[in-house]
Amino acid sequence: MKRIQRFGARVNLAILVSLLLFGCDSPQATAPESFTAPESLNDGLQTARPRDVALDEDILASLLKRLQTNAIRNLHSLLILRHDRLVVEEYFNSSNRNDVHTLQSVTKSVTSLLIGAAIQRQNIRGVDESIVNFFSEHYNLQNVDARKTSMTLRHLLTMQTGLDWTEEPYAGSHLEALNNSCGDWVPFVLNRPMREAPGTRWQYNSGGVIALSGMLRFATQMFADQFARRVLFGPLGIQNEYWYRSGCDGLPHTGGGLSLKARDLAKLGLLVLRRGRWGEQQIISEAWLTESFQRAAAPGYMGNHPVYYGYLWWLLPLSGRASPIDADGDIITASGAGSQWIFIIPQHDLVVAVTGNGYSGADWIQPVDFLYADILRAVHN
Repeated sequence: MKRIQRFGARVNLAILVSLLLFGCDSPQATAPESFTAPESLNDGLQTARPRDVALDEDILASLLKRLQTNAIRNLHSLLILRHDRLVVEEYFNSSNRNDVHTLQSVTKSVTSLLIGAAIQRQNIRGVDESIVNFFSEHYNLQNVDARKTSMTLRHLLTMQTGLDWTEEPYAGSHLEALNNSCGDWVPFVLNRPMREAPGTRWQYNSGGVIALSGMLRFATQMFADQFARRVLFGPLGIQNEYWYRSGCDGLPHTGGGLSLKARDLAKLGLLVLRRGRWGEQQIISEAWLTESFQRAAAPGYMGNHPVYYGYLWWLLPLSGRASPIDADGDIITASGAGSQWIFIIPQHDLVVAVTGNGYSGADWIQPVDFLYADILRAVHN
């Protein structure tokens, strides 16, 4: 929900300039009068047209025309998959499929997958692992009291750490200081004093997620980007990813520093939709995903829609209204500042991926609105 430093903006601009100079092959930036299947690139994504997977093409065409005229501002891409088929792949505002795009806090949800992979491989004991005990052999942590000693991995995953931490407004916040720091990010976060007991209150905390980058480093003996390439990106055929890193030791910024292509963002959504399975390979444990998508907290609203929180994933009720757990089903959601989104809707076998540059509140939340108002309305069961 909160904004971090816009690490990806400079990366995106450089790539775009390169593409303009040397040319690229990208879809036409015009809303389709009649749909054709997106181009097949032999990248693990099969394609079809919307009507082939029971999606209303008139509703989707109307949405795309609005996007092409920038009626919903600052979007860069919209990809829709249903029944394992990519059926919409559209780019806007001079973006194209070759852009390696900032994901901002969508990175957090990717980090959740990596933590699950590390637990699956027994590099990390489990979500009840004590944070102080885990890091005690690497750091002499400060401000350690009974509350900090009781902090576990689960508390970092659910953003209920109890640490004294601020992110909003970004200017002058602890997160800004970390992003600009030349020191070690992990003690920067974990040395903060406690404000309350872990598990007492939900508070957005990118610092806790960045500390997970250190946990992955010590537990797997690899930086998070190396571990991601081995256990996640490599099997999915994801290449040319970019990570913002600490200037101190090169630690990848797992709170918001990952950039990927839009089609690779869609692959991650499809992996989650398929319960961690890619082809014949179980990439992420199904049990981990089930646990990750349990409602652990109720932070408030995204736009007009209530939202819940799991293990670094947002959970939007399918109905768009507050509801008991599993009554209507949840939309599994990864969200990053600037209109970076993955929506995974198991009930409709649907994935929606969005990238953008909409950093105002109204621009940022628009994809949630058109997901409910347009895309879900286009589903013919």
